[in-house]
Amino acid sequence: MFYISEPTNAAPAVYRTENQKKVYQALRELKIPYERVDTDAAVEMEACLAIDEKLGVSIVKTLLLCNRQQTQFYLFITCGEKSFSSRDFSAALGISRVSFAPAEKLEQIMGSKIGGTSVLGALLGTSRGVQIIFDRDTVREEWFGCSDTTAYSFLKIKTDDLLKRILPYAEHSYQIISAGTGGI
Repeated sequence: MFYISEPTNAAPAVYRTENQKKVYQALRELKIPYERVDTDAAVEMEACLAIDEKLGVSIVKTLLLCNRQQTQFYLFITCGEKSFSSRDFSAALGISRVSFAPAEKLEQIMGSKIGGTSVLGALLGTSRGVQIIFDRDTVREEWFGCSDTTAYSFLKIKTDDLLKRILPYAEHSYQIISAGTGGI
């Protein structure tokens, strides 16, 4: 059975990674309220459905994408239930076709492993060159659900806090694209 703790508004007692620690330090410094749950490793969207129910928010799907040369990187945040089309994503941005970045690049650039990829990785200096792209549907909601850069803790924060406080604090800009009804 998949473990999910009861929601709390406290940081973890012990941090799994230095990146996770940076996330909670930033939230504390910015005085951003949140709810959090701890879980077993959640690396598939099915596990996120149970997390959604516990937190009362839809956990987003976060993909690190890159061009063929692995010189341009895009962090795409979309709804968990939407399928991804490289062709549609590339067309929406007017760029060459992209593919999934290798796992070692994910760890090197975003400081996380598969299942822990998060827009909160923008708080790490290594993510400066990554372009953050949101599916319009993810930023229309009042609440935003994502991992804390680990596959073991998930947060519910106000979308406005993410866009207007966290990303500027991290010195990251972002784009919003429309994914249409069939996914992107």
